Amino acid sequence: MSGFHRDGDKLIFERSNEIIQIQPWGADSLRVRTTANRMIRDDLPGALLAPEPADFQIEIHEKHASIQNGAILAELNPAGNHREDRMSLKFSNALTGEEVLAEPPAHFPRYLPRSYRPAGGDHYRIEQRFKAYEDEKIYGLGQHQHGLLDQKGSVIDLFQINTEVCIPFMLSNRGYGFLWHNPAVGRVELGTTQTRWVAESSQQIDYWITLADTPAGILSNYADASGHAPLLPEWAAGFWQCKLRYRTQEELLEVAREYQRRGLPLDVIVVDYFHWSTQGDWQFDPECWPDPTGMTRELDEMGVKLMVSIWPTVNPISKNYAEMREQGLLVRSESGIPAQMDFVDVGQEGPTFVAYYDPTNLAARHFIWEQVRKGYYQHGVKVWWLDACEPEIFPRHPENLRYHLGNGLAVTNIYPMLHARAFYEGMQAEGESEIISLCRSAWAGSQRYGAALWSGDVQSNFEEFRAQLPAGLNAAISGIPWWTTDIGGFFNGELHDPTFQELVIRWFQYGLFCPLFRLHGNRLPGNGSGASWSGGPNEVWSFGEEAYDIIKELLFLRERLKPYIMEQMKAAHENGTPPMRPLFFDFPGDPQTWDIDDQFMFGPDYLVAPVLEYGARARKVYLPAGSTWRDAWRGEVQQGGQWLEVAAPLDQIPVFTRSEAERPLLR
Repeated sequence: MSGFHRDGDKLIFERSNEIIQIQPWGADSLRVRTTANRMIRDDLPGALLAPEPADFQIEIHEKHASIQNGAILAELNPAGNHREDRMSLKFSNALTGEEVLAEPPAHFPRYLPRSYRPAGGDHYRIEQRFKAYEDEKIYGLGQHQHGLLDQKGSVIDLFQINTEVCIPFMLSNRGYGFLWHNPAVGRVELGTTQTRWVAESSQQIDYWITLADTPAGILSNYADASGHAPLLPEWAAGFWQCKLRYRTQEELLEVAREYQRRGLPLDVIVVDYFHWSTQGDWQFDPECWPDPTGMTRELDEMGVKLMVSIWPTVNPISKNYAEMREQGLLVRSESGIPAQMDFVDVGQEGPTFVAYYDPTNLAARHFIWEQVRKGYYQHGVKVWWLDACEPEIFPRHPENLRYHLGNGLAVTNIYPMLHARAFYEGMQAEGESEIISLCRSAWAGSQRYGAALWSGDVQSNFEEFRAQLPAGLNAAISGIPWWTTDIGGFFNGELHDPTFQELVIRWFQYGLFCPLFRLHGNRLPGNGSGASWSGGPNEVWSFGEEAYDIIKELLFLRERLKPYIMEQMKAAHENGTPPMRPLFFDFPGDPQTWDIDDQFMFGPDYLVAPVLEYGARARKVYLPAGSTWRDAWRGEVQQGGQWLEVAAPLDQIPVFTRSEAERPLLR
């Protein structure tokens, strides 16, 4: 069939070796798929859930057509230069008639809005172009370390790397949200002349677009389309203790006991890597962890949950490697041996080559959960740290990976989402309802599988601390409401360095107002080497008496904030509203809020302005218009719509509450 036609709720255009298909996909939202193949595929991996039936309208004319779903209108018109066989798309607000996003006109065939270059078989190197808008600001797109909140003008790689998280959803100040619904490796170029999405190997273009009057409305539509986060367990809103690394059961228990002796709040304590017998055995090393059931029992009696680090890597000497390879449960190599990373392991001198299990294979997800169930869950472990889940390959040649679902160029970015799904569904099968996995990477839809995200292995300095603020805010805009950092940073924190001690204090003050409150890091000086390496002490009393006196008060303050935090977690669960969000989320009518990247809202009532420079004892704070604000430490009331110079002694982070909210002061 050639030209326009309708198939149920789909508007379809077919001609000149291209199919365009548009259909309603949730409130005020459309899904667009195009291909140079003979048919649109419905079975490719992705994040979108099946939509509810919609009240939509399709109009078809001789040379143009349109589809409207609530506030969003998509129009297909000839692309230009008399090329009536080529169609250009424009999206408008049907209520106002305003254009929100459109493909550029085609000047010549090589500048068509959509292009498909052969990449082998029925795959193409795909490019999708849209017009650039001078006044546009763009947020989301996962988590990155470039230090920008507004990413207009950036080039963002679509590839999972430690600290760089690929979630290809963006929110525009023009009133739309856009999901590049494609797990292929590629990039997005947010240029001043055009926006261009690139997939290095894919069978079709696939994206979802939504309109709403507010950022909150956009994220609500996105949560409906890609999945709502579960309700955060209340214990997870408390304090998490972690370091690199507790080497033995007794060492870990003694730290938990010391928190008890000091009367300090502690909700989670973490067993980091190299606690295992071998990578891929997914069990405790019995020499260092002789009684894990007794360990979890003692921790439970103290009211402390045990989280265990789970890696997706499999050592060839693992007891599971041969079976997994025979059953096709490992990621394979297109050429060469199936070795995706060289890494040290317990009981081996020097690095060894390890493979990754393949979560794109349902049987592999069932297999790893069964090993984890026997190795950890049966001992009482119910909280998971899914580290190195990008997967972290070296060299970074995704085209040499062969997954169950296809070549690495086409599907690798979905790895962390399906890895989290293995643990979520495994826990559900055991009857568990409080499910959370801390992940180093994520993709669209990860939130519906109880995935929390942290910002990865960042350096311990004020420059990288500063970069975590926009990183976390963009992660929130990308649909991940559970987010955190390594308080103090991960690498190169010198315990006795005054600069680092001040950094830890300022980072703790920031962490107090993050969705998850977690201390972690590889402190110096440490001891050992290779798999025996254990970083220096990293407990709240490890950074000097002045730091300890400040930090312990923050632990108790977090306890007092828990009821408020759980209110925000309920909103995240029900509406997709992130607990930590940019100022513009709550004050979109104030133009200044769209440019401020070093302050944020923690829920609707707390405005937080972290101190990000060494030695600073004051900082400028903007109070958004449309509210009056109360200094949460001193009680002074200020009008919104102004900048203030706010005192920030070492034991205080500038925080304001909406005066009408009547939230208690922090002191």
